[in-house]
Amino acid sequence: MLQQVINRTVVRTRQAPEPCELCGAPLAGVHAHLLEERHKQLLCACRPCALLFERGGAGLGRFQLVPDRRIQLTGPPPADLGVPVGLAFFVPQPDGSVLAHYPSPAGATRGDLDAEIWANLVGQYEPLRSIRPEVEAFLVAAVRGLDERWLVPIDDCHRLVALVRGEWKGMSGGPELWARLPRFFAELSERGKGHGYPRGQA
Repeated sequence: MLQQVINRTVVRTRQAPEPCELCGAPLAGVHAHLLEERHKQLLCACRPCALLFERGGAGLGRFQLVPDRRIQLTGPPPADLGVPVGLAFFVPQPDGSVLAHYPSPAGATRGDLDAEIWANLVGQYEPLRSIRPEVEAFLVAAVRGLDERWLVPIDDCHRLVALVRGEWKGMSGGPELWARLPRFFAELSERGKGHGYPRGQA
């Protein structure tokens, strides 16, 4: 069954209103995500499909299960980490490089993170030594009174990008965005208390 799933062409148009993007089964309001490695896209997955990859399917095809761990980190202030802006996340790649992403009203701008900066971060935050390339990220927020550092699933970073892009108003972002960002990180803390599936919202 697993081989059938990982070799199946991903069908994006299904009759179910909220389908699993592997098998087409209806999804619950909360569910897992898979990273489609070829196009770097997140796909929504039902519990049975997610469990296939949780039990060893990851690496056997072109999909990776996005992990379900969120770890709040403590240590030096984000301003002392060499991060060029106040809101960013960093995604290690299989080749050892690290991509930096900066949420903005236009989406997320992207660039390479200096290897020395990443080595310094990993040295300061032990959980980063086990970060999974492409599907986990180091998230930093040092803006408008926020002082947040997290190891998070990549789908949380996608939610953050959508939040910034959707709420941004005017030149400075607007009061709605800056009120919503602390709630986003409070939600990370709540989600971090749970384990297993079902999990994050689409």
